[in-house]
This record gives sequence, structure tokens and C-alpha cells, in this order.
Amino acid sequence: MEPLLALLADWWWIGPAAAGAGTVGWVGVRRSRQRALPAGTTTTTDRAARGWASRPLSKGAARRLELDAAQLDLQMARNAVTRGRADVKVADAEVVRAQAERAASRVSNDVVTAARARLVDAQRDLRAASAEVRARRAGVKAAKAMLPAIRSGSAPLPVVRVLAEHDAILTRWMAYETDTALAIDYPVMTDPRSPLLAEFLRAHERAQWLRPATPQTRLEPADFLAYRDAVRRAGHAFDRAEQSARRGGEQPRVEGTDAWSRVASDLAETAQRALAHSMESMGRAAARTWNERGAKRPQKRVPDADGPDSRRGAGAAQPDAGSGEGTPPRGGPFWPPPARDRPRPPAS
Repeated sequence: MEPLLALLADWWWIGPAAAGAGTVGWVGVRRSRQRALPAGTTTTTDRAARGWASRPLSKGAARRLELDAAQLDLQMARNAVTRGRADVKVADAEVVRAQAERAASRVSNDVVTAARARLVDAQRDLRAASAEVRARRAGVKAAKAMLPAIRSGSAPLPVVRVLAEHDAILTRWMAYETDTALAIDYPVMTDPRSPLLAEFLRAHERAQWLRPATPQTRLEPADFLAYRDAVRRAGHAFDRAEQSARRGGEQPRVEGTDAWSRVASDLAETAQRALAHSMESMGRAAARTWNERGAKRPQKRVPDADGPDSRRGAGAAQPDAGSGEGTPPRGGPFWPPPARDRPRPPAS
């Protein structure tokens, strides 16, 4: 027992020293990893997330991006309907409570009127949310209809199409900034103090901030949905500003931000896209049917120049222009045929 105690008395410091060395080593490794991370990251999880985000978008994901975004938008619209139904039930309960308190002479009629107004607003919002669900369903159908064309290459990718729409808006805006004649004719389009132009500039800034760097940049469906909606709002704002400028400064009514206006705009755009796709499909089907009929149609037989008719026609004798009678050829028909002698009537 005494030798063991003597050993512990001599080597007791080994345990604390090993623990301290392990702690120092762990801290050093942790700091070295943090130095290796990109700017703004603090953990290896953030580095992995940045590495995943830097990877290019695959072809399949790029083709299905609009469909995934439409399905996400439909799910959000359904959630809005669920919240709207709950709000209607709560507002209805408040109306019943207000009526009961008014019957007990605890509140005035103004409280009941306010509760009914809230119920009407909740019901209107619920109807708007239901209409938005129908619009989102149409958007999902349109995205599914466009998917075969995108896969075949006849239609551009969703990201490329939205980027082209954004570039078209910028081109229209820069025409007023660079063309002197347009700047003189429509000075409102270059005046940032104009309310409609200021609205467009705010929408354009939002769309520019959400714009991906390249078409191959990895985008989540929510990011694509936000960028697409921002581009649409910028386009609508520019259209309103341009119409106001061309009308001589008349300020049209600014489109409301309620759900009904959004639903109407989405329905119109979805209908236009579906109509364009339907016309394109009908044209391709008609062309394919016409080609198939042309392939099945029998070819006309061209008479042979060396056929029996030509040989027979070559062997026929030509009539004599001087005599007016045809000389019959040997071994073949002649033309014109000779006139038969008619019997003369008996003399009286």
C-alpha cells in the first residue's frame, strides 16, 4: 500500500496536465476551423450550406422549378383559406357575444355594428382566399402543361423566361433614360418625384435584389416565387407609369393591394399563358396531321413518254393540209375519218 501511495504522491500532476493539454488542443482545432470558414460563417454547418448553395442547379430541378413554385404557392393559398375560415368563426362568435351583451344592456349598438363589420370583412377575405386557391390551381395546371415543352427544348427554362421578362422591363425603362426625344416628350418617366415612377423604382429595386446571378444559380421554389412575383409587380408598376405619362400626366387609379386585385392579375396572366400554349399545341398537331396525310396520299402516275400511246401517236399519219383528207396509215387508225356516202333520194 505504501509504494502505491508514494507513486501517487510523485505522479499526481499527470492527470491535470493531460486534461489541460486536451482542452488547449481542442480550442486550437476549433479556432483553426473557424479561420478556414468563409466570411460571415461560424460553424461547419454554415460552410456545408454555402457549399450546397454554390452548386449549380440540375437540369431536372431547373425544369420543374416553376411547377414546384406553383405547388408551393397553392399550399400557401390553402393555408390562407384555413386561416380565413378560423377568422370567420372567431368574428361570428364575437357577433354572438356582442348581441348577448347588448341584450343584457352591457354594451351599445355600436359594438354590435363593429362586430358585424369585422365579420363581413372576414367573410370577404375568405372569399378572396378561395378565389386565390382557384387561381393557384390554374397556375399548377399551366405549369404542368408547359413541362413537356420545357423538356423538349421548345420552351425556355422558367428562370431564363423570368430573367428575359426582367430584362425587357429594364430595356423599356432605359429607353426613356437614354433617348432624348422620349425624355422631352415624356418628362414624367425620368422624374423620380412622380408617385407612379417612384412605385416602379421601389418594385424594381426589390426585383433586382432577388435576381439570381446566373440562370444556373441554385434557387429554391420559394426564392423563385418571390423573384417572379417581384418582376410581375415591377412590370405592372411600369405599365401604370407609362400609361400615365402617355395620357399627359393623368394619374390613373393605382391598383389595390388587396387579394382580389392579385387574384385578377394572376388569373389574367395564367389564362394568357394557357391560351398561348394551347394555340402552339394545336398548331403542332395540325402540322403533324397534315404531314401524315401527305405521306399517305397516293402519288399521281406520270405517263411514260415511251409508252404505247406515244408510240401509237407517233406512227399516226398527219392529214394533208392541201387535200383536206387524212391519209390512212398502214396498220393504224387515221384521222379525220372519211365521210360516208349518203344515199341520194330517187329522182321524181
